[in-house]
Amino acid sequence: LGYYDDIAFFRAIEGFMVQFGIHGDPEINAVWSDANIDDEPVKASNKRGFLTYAKSRQPNSRSTQLYINLTDNLSLDSMGFSPIGQVVEGMSVVDSLHTGYGEGAPRGRGPSQQAFSEQGNALLKSQFPELDYIRRVAILD
Repeated sequence: LGYYDDIAFFRAIEGFMVQFGIHGDPEINAVWSDANIDDEPVKASNKRGFLTYAKSRQPNSRSTQLYINLTDNLSLDSMGFSPIGQVVEGMSVVDSLHTGYGEGAPRGRGPSQQAFSEQGNALLKSQFPELDYIRRVAILD
């Protein structure tokens, strides 16, 4: 449906992971913000290149946000982060994503998730111009 088109890797931490999934249009993001997905048992490990839903410490808090592990992050397994996929080609592209802003505010120089949710890509493009974006997502047969 185009949800993941033109969205930013808004949280990109060198040696850890790159995260995406907040929509760039605040109105669309608001519609999906409470559409949570139930937790699943961890059947694979958060190894380099594995794709995993981000979540809070609350149960069943997965939603539209995902991350790709830049390194083995096995400690995330015991925290209930269950990988759902793996990058099988193009990990060099993932490695090239901009990580210069680091963690999001207030702990780092990156965008605040709340401010980004409320202001969308306008905030990112004006204050975080070096972030990388997913242009388009398609499911191929």
